[in-house]
Amino acid sequence: MLRILLLAFVLLYLAPIAISAALYLLRCRGTDWWSADRSSVGLLRPAIQHQDAVVRVFSARTVSWRGILASHSWIVVKEAGAPAYQRFDYTAWGLPIWVDRFVPDGRWFGAEPELVFAADGAEAENMIPRIRAAIKDYRYARLGDYRLFPGPNSNTFVAAVMSSVPEMRASLPATAIGKDFPFDGRWFGLTPSATGIRLSLGGYIGVTLGWVEGLEVNILGGVAGLDLRRLALKLPGLGRLGF
Repeated sequence: MLRILLLAFVLLYLAPIAISAALYLLRCRGTDWWSADRSSVGLLRPAIQHQDAVVRVFSARTVSWRGILASHSWIVVKEAGAPAYQRFDYTAWGLPIWVDRFVPDGRWFGAEPELVFAADGAEAENMIPRIRAAIKDYRYARLGDYRLFPGPNSNTFVAAVMSSVPEMRASLPATAIGKDFPFDGRWFGLTPSATGIRLSLGGYIGVTLGWVEGLEVNILGGVAGLDLRRLALKLPGLGRLGF
């Protein structure tokens, strides 16, 4: 049994991370993070052309070598008729909640974002007040609250906001280290989508089982598991592998 467990750990955790590291070395061009591209990738139309309310959740590989393992997530909202989008990030710099410091759908220091969730019109309009309230009341909003690992970090922040709007029915990527940190202080409870349960021992180790989140086993931030809705593997470093 011990050999089987060790083999599973190597195949599901160590091997994917090694492959992700190799891919990083292949695509690395030695660009300094401060000069990396942060321009729009075109996932959002100009706000003036989009009169409906908008909610978006994006995630992109994080800066430099940390992108081997982790991604950074953020939230974008716009009320109906508003002239501009508003972007919320949770970072290690200064007061952790940053508003409109980056382009809403911009590259995260060179890494292109993926769309995690999208809502428009009346659906988005209904979500925005609760999103804004969750951001305003976020318990880790003080200077020094940010912790890269196990959290609270950017992914903890987004997961907490998403839990205030469970009808989003979305889950952050497996590479979103910190999403399993217990932002509400509870080691056991519902998943952010409210479609399952999650056990988390301080974000260091845990198990999630839900229809939206799937089956996930978190070991020191590395997530391995299965996407149950759209059958696929979830692997640390590599993320979701499926159709």
